[in-house]
Formats: sequence, C-alpha cells, structure tokens
Amino acid sequence: MSVWPSRKAKRVLAALLALGWVVKRQSGSHRTLMRIGWPDMVFAFHDQEEIGPRMLARLAKHTGLTPEDL
Repeated sequence: MSVWPSRKAKRVLAALLALGWVVKRQSGSHRTLMRIGWPDMVFAFHDQEEIGPRMLARLAKHTGLTPEDL
C-alpha cells in the first residue's frame, strides 16, 4: 500500500502554497510555481482533478511535499 493518498488538485496546491511555494504565473490550468532554493515547477492540474499516489510521489521529489502536509 502506498503512503500517499489520492487527493484533489486544489488541496495539493493549497498544501504547496502553505509550504512556501508561490504562483509565479498562470495560463489556464497550468500554474508555474516558484520557491527560493528550488527550481520552478509547473503544476498542470484542474482544481477538481484527482491526483493519484504515484503522481503525488513524483511531485514530492520536486517540491518537498510530504504525506503529512496533505
């Protein structure tokens, strides 16, 4: 069983913003996030879209997100 639960994209984005990520720019559902000390990351999910455990694990590698942050 995965450590990561499935979550709505809106909730994942809120967790990233709470970690210090900031929306640098947005074009439709594609948001470019930035955080000092980290490379920019594109968050390309619609708010009501469900993000599965595998994608959350991939996001965690690039953002520092942990299951406890959700």
